[in-house]
Amino acid sequence: MKTTYKFKRLLLVVLVLFTVYNCGIDDVLIEDLQVDREFAPIGVKALIRNQTAVELNWTQDDDVQNYVVEISKDQGFETIAETANVNASDLPIQIALAGETFYYIRVKAISSRGLEDSKWATVTAETLTEQLFLPTQPGDIKATEALFRWVPNSSVTQIVITPGDITHLITPQEQAEGMVTVTGLTGETEYTATLYNDTLVRGVSNFTTGIDIGTGILVTTEDDLMQIIANANSGDILVLDAGDYTEQAGIITIDKPLTIRGLRSYDKPLLKVTFALVDGATDVSLIDLDLVGDVAADLTNVIDFASAGNYNSLLVSGCNIHDYDKSLIKGQTTGAIVQSVIIENSIVSNILTNSSDFIDFRGSDVLNLTLKESTFNNCAPSRDFLRIDNAGDSNGTGQTLNVLIDSCTIYGVSDANRRILYVRFDANKITVQNTLFAETGGYYSNQSSTDPDTTFLNNNYFNAPGFTDSTQRLFDESGTNTALDPGFTNAAGGDFTISNQTLIDNQVGDPRWRP
Repeated sequence: MKTTYKFKRLLLVVLVLFTVYNCGIDDVLIEDLQVDREFAPIGVKALIRNQTAVELNWTQDDDVQNYVVEISKDQGFETIAETANVNASDLPIQIALAGETFYYIRVKAISSRGLEDSKWATVTAETLTEQLFLPTQPGDIKATEALFRWVPNSSVTQIVITPGDITHLITPQEQAEGMVTVTGLTGETEYTATLYNDTLVRGVSNFTTGIDIGTGILVTTEDDLMQIIANANSGDILVLDAGDYTEQAGIITIDKPLTIRGLRSYDKPLLKVTFALVDGATDVSLIDLDLVGDVAADLTNVIDFASAGNYNSLLVSGCNIHDYDKSLIKGQTTGAIVQSVIIENSIVSNILTNSSDFIDFRGSDVLNLTLKESTFNNCAPSRDFLRIDNAGDSNGTGQTLNVLIDSCTIYGVSDANRRILYVRFDANKITVQNTLFAETGGYYSNQSSTDPDTTFLNNNYFNAPGFTDSTQRLFDESGTNTALDPGFTNAAGGDFTISNQTLIDNQVGDPRWRP
C-alpha cells in the first residue's frame, strides 16, 4: 500500500517537471534542411517502347535541372553500354538499346548549387526482339515467294524461314537496298522469317503465303458464279479472280463442304450476296472476299444458317464485309447445330441490325465462337453484339458454349445501352482479351446465365464506361484494363490506326492498326 502511494507521487513529480521544462523552450521552425549533396531521383521508371527502346522517367526536383543516366549489361556497371546527359525538361527520354537484352540502369542528379552529385537511383529493364522488318505491301507475299523489306543499310547477314529451314544469305547490295525476294515457299503455309546479323536477331515476321491454285477452280467475272457454286463438288475450292461480281447479286445456297476465296488477299473480289447454309454444308470457308449487302434485293444478312442440320465449321478470314441491314450471322433455325465459328483478320462495318442482332443465334446453336484480330465498326449500333440464346436443341444437354474475343478493335457498337455478351446458353465460358472498345454506351451483360467468371485481360475502354461499371451484373474488374484515348488516325473514315504508345506496347486491339 505504501509502495503504491510513493510510486504515484513520484510519477506526478516527473510529469510536472516535464511540463515546466517544455513550456520554457520556444518552438523552432526548420525552414531549410542543411545537406551536402543532392537527393537521388525518386520514382524512376523504365518502360520498353517499340521493342528495343527504353523510356525513362522520374519525379522531378525543382532544385535540379540536370541528370546523368548510365546503362550497363552488368550489375556492377563495370562496362557502360550507354550514357546520357538529361535536362529535366526533356523527360521522359527514350534511349535505343540492343534487342533481347537485360539492362541495369542508374540515374543521378547533378548539382548546380555547389553540392555534391546525388547517389545513384537504379532500375532494370529487358528489351524485346528488335524489329527492323518493315510492313509488307500489297503483292509482297505470293504463293511460292515473298519479298521482305527492312531499314536500308542495316547490319544484317541472313534471313532464315521456318518451317523448311530456308536460309538466304544477304548480299551487300540487298543490305543497302533493304529488300530481298526469297523463293521456294509453299502456298497457303504459315511461315516465320527471322532477320539476323550473324547470331543477333534483328527482326521477326510472321506471314502466310498466298494460294497456289493447284487443284482449285479459277473463277472470273465472266463466269456464272451462281452456277459454278451449284455445280461444285464436295470439298471444292473456288478461287475468284479480282473484279466486280455484283451484277450476279443474289442468295448463294451452299449445301456441301466448300471454300470460296479470293485469288489475292490485297485485291479482293467484290460480291453482293447472302450465303444461305443448308444441311450438308458441314465445312464452309469464306476467305479474302469483299462482301456488300443490298436491302432492295433482300440481301440483308451476310450468312444465314437456313435449315436444320449438323454444321462442323464456318470460317470467315481476311474479308471486308460492309453495309448489310441485319446480321453478320443469322442463326434462327431450330435444329441447326454449329460446332465452330471463327471470324478472323477481317474488317466488318455498318451492319445495322434492324430487327436483328449482330451475331444472332436465337434459335440455332453454336458451341465455339471465336472473334480474333478483326475490326467491328458501327455494327449493331442499337442492338446486341452477340446474342446466343437457350432455345436451341443443344441447350441443357451438358455441352458448354465457348466464346473468345481476342485482339479486336470494336468501335461504335451496341451504343444504345445494349449488350456485347447477351449470352443465355445453359453453360458458357467466355474470354475477352487484348481488345479495344471505343465510343459505345454498351455494356457486357445483365443476364444471370452469362458466365459470371468471364475472363477479362488487357482490354481498353475509351468513352465506353459501361464495361467497367460496378453496378452492372457483369463488368471488367480484372485490374488489367485501361481507359486510354487510342488516338485513332481517322475513325470516321475507317482508319483505326492508333498512336497511343501504351496501347501499342500492350498490343491492344486489331494488330493491323498498330504502327
